[in-house]
Amino acid sequence: MNIGVLYSRIRRDEKLLLSELRERGHEVTKLDVRTLQFDLSEPPEALTACDIVLDRCLATSRSVYATQFIDRYGIPVVNGPETAAVCADKAKNSLALAQADIPTPRTEVAFTKDAAMEIIEKFGYPCVLKPVVGSWGRLMAKIDSESAAEAILEHKATLGHYEHKVFYIQEFVEKPDRDIRVLAIDGEPIASMVRSSEHWLTNAAKGATTREFGLDDTARDLVARASDAVGGGLLGVDLMEIKSGSESEAEYTVHEVNHTVEFKALDEATTVDVPAAVVDWLETKATQEVIA
Repeated sequence: MNIGVLYSRIRRDEKLLLSELRERGHEVTKLDVRTLQFDLSEPPEALTACDIVLDRCLATSRSVYATQFIDRYGIPVVNGPETAAVCADKAKNSLALAQADIPTPRTEVAFTKDAAMEIIEKFGYPCVLKPVVGSWGRLMAKIDSESAAEAILEHKATLGHYEHKVFYIQEFVEKPDRDIRVLAIDGEPIASMVRSSEHWLTNAAKGATTREFGLDDTARDLVARASDAVGGGLLGVDLMEIKSGSESEAEYTVHEVNHTVEFKALDEATTVDVPAAVVDWLETKATQEVIA
C-alpha cells in the first residue's frame, strides 16, 4: 500500500517510521506541507496515490488545517482533524478531559489581565500559566509571587498575538519530580516511560532523564478514557502522579493529550519497537478503510 507521510521537517521520529515502512515493502509518499497547495475540492496530485496519510507536521497550525483538507478530499488521515483540533488547543483539551470526568488539574481561562490575576490569587502560589497552543514546555511559567504574575501577564498582553490574550491558568500539581508519557493507539498503551528532572518541567525536550514505566490498571483506564475523550488515534497521553500520602494504588491526573506525539525518546527508553507498533496500526487502519 501507499502510505503518505505529511511532514514539515524529517526528524528522527519520521526517519524511524520511514525506515520501517520501506522495510515492509510499502510505497511511501513524502508530503512536505511547506510546498503543498490545498484546493477546496481537488487534492494535490501527490495525495491522490495515498491509501492513508499519517500527519507528522511539526507546526500545529499546519497540522490542524492540512488534516481538514485531506479529510475533505475523502483520503483517510490519522490523526483526524477533529482529534487535531482538540489536542492542539490546551483549553479544548482540558474541556474534553473534564467532560469525560477524567481527573485533570484545576484549570481556569480568562481574557484580560485583571481577570487572570484574580484567578491566580484564587489558586494561590505557585500556579502555572501556559500558552493555549505550544509544545516542548515553551512559554510556560511557574508563578511564585504577585510581582512575577503581574510581570508575566503584562508581557503576554504586550506580545500582540491573539492567543496570548487567552490566559490559561492551572493549579500547580505536586508530583514526585517526574511525569509519565504514554504512547497509545486508539486507547491501548503500547509504550510508557517516566520523565524525571529536578526542574518543575519534566519534558524530554527540556533534558529530563527517561526510563521505562509499567502502567497499573488505574493508569491504563485513564489512558483509554483520555484517548476516547479527544477522538482516538495515535496519541501521547501525559499523566502525573498525585501525592496523596496513601499506601494504596497510585492516583493520577491527566494533564495533556498530544496528537502529533514524538516517540524517539520512548523508543530508546523502552523495550518496545515503537515504529513497528505504529506501522502495524497504520496497516490495520488502511486495510479497514479499503474494506469500508
